[in-house]
Amino acid sequence: MTNHPESFKVEIAYALPDLQILKQITVDTGSTVEHAIMQSGILDQFPDVTLTKNKIGIFGHFVPFNTILKPNDRVEIYRSLIVDPKKIRALRAKKSN
Repeated sequence: MTNHPESFKVEIAYALPDLQILKQITVDTGSTVEHAIMQSGILDQFPDVTLTKNKIGIFGHFVPFNTILKPNDRVEIYRSLIVDPKKIRALRAKKSN
């Protein structure tokens, strides 16, 4: 039989072009990604982050907000893209010709 801790640590990551935030918090077993983000205070610190606009992931894989966290997960809050990556590649290709 496995022993499940009542609480464990996870990290919440958010990055701007000039600032990276990595917060370690303790959550209860059964906590969701949404709960951890709310608990972290990131939404208070960065009002531009909204749970309806920003995509969320764990270790680089998109997940829904109701995903149950596991010990040592890193919840990542992704910023919206400013420019379509395909357009950027096309512009670079034009410049190199």
